[in-house]
Amino acid sequence: MDRIRGEFIDIIEWTDDSRDTIVWRFPRHENEIKMGAKLVVRESQTAVFVNEGQIADVFTPGTYTLETQNLPVLSTLKGWKYGFHSPFKAEVYFVTTRQFTDLKWGTQNPVIVRDPEFGMVRLRAFGAFAARVVDAAALLRELAGTDPQFRTEEVQEYLRQLIVGRLANALATAGVPMLDLATRQDGLGARLAGALTEELAPVGIAVPKFIIENISLPPEVEAAVDARSRMGIVGNLDQYTQLQAADAIGDAARNPGAAGEGVGLGVGMALGRRMAEGLTPQQPPAAAPAPAATPAAPPPLPQQQWFIGVGGAQQGPYDSAALTGLISAGTLTRTTLVWQNGMSGWLPAEQVPEVERLFGSVPPPLPPQA
Repeated sequence: MDRIRGEFIDIIEWTDDSRDTIVWRFPRHENEIKMGAKLVVRESQTAVFVNEGQIADVFTPGTYTLETQNLPVLSTLKGWKYGFHSPFKAEVYFVTTRQFTDLKWGTQNPVIVRDPEFGMVRLRAFGAFAARVVDAAALLRELAGTDPQFRTEEVQEYLRQLIVGRLANALATAGVPMLDLATRQDGLGARLAGALTEELAPVGIAVPKFIIENISLPPEVEAAVDARSRMGIVGNLDQYTQLQAADAIGDAARNPGAAGEGVGLGVGMALGRRMAEGLTPQQPPAAAPAPAATPAAPPPLPQQQWFIGVGGAQQGPYDSAALTGLISAGTLTRTTLVWQNGMSGWLPAEQVPEVERLFGSVPPPLPPQA
């Protein structure tokens, strides 16, 4: 009787002694689950019954007595329509629904983004994220299958690839300058968490927390940023030159060669002169003698300003003396259009008396010489 009683399972439960198990299959082997057995589902767990490869029932946290009334789907599959109380065989999977917070991610290859200030820049990033199962049945169908112990390491690489694929699009469409990414990491993390949760919904996984620990720049870009920040701290070019000279002295001191000593000596002498000039009190420049008072003269008469049209383009303004020179050069002819302030429109020069008089004061060109 004891041997026969041992063939039936009375209590079905799981106490997780690991930190990375997502799905654990109850080791039934050839035993049968006794009708009326106790099922204990703890907080952060979900129990899934699978009968002949088909998901039958899902149990949330609580303690259950396995009877036909709380196994509706499985009872229908087994034909227990009238309270039949025989033992049954079914696979029981416990699925952990707590958050797994020790998951890491990082970009193996740099992500290229377009920055408004630095142009195209290669970025690397790494951080951590949390994942949890929100649909145990979907997880078993899509990822875990019949694996008796499905761990985080089996799904972590799949999640990391999704993250890297989403990260490039998030950085490119965020519209955040590269120098401001550090202040916007929380917002980017929340945005990526929502996008990943939406994409992972068919497999029953959600990403409640996504953390960007660091976004690093290429060494050459970091050097440019450091130089720009030094310029901002120094304030003016003269002081920045002194700072460079001080750096050169330090580099020369670390160089044991004669060339390094000569460079260090020359830079040191130059810096010494600059320091001496800075310590020498500066005398204010002597005031220039005041010019002798001269009688006030009237201002010059205002000159008429003329515009001419040459080759379909406007030129000017010119005063009368300049017009005379243009006439001598042949640029301004009697048919050239002219205009000045007060005229209603452009007119040929020969129709404007003030300009037409200038043609009489210009001698004709010299005849050809033999």
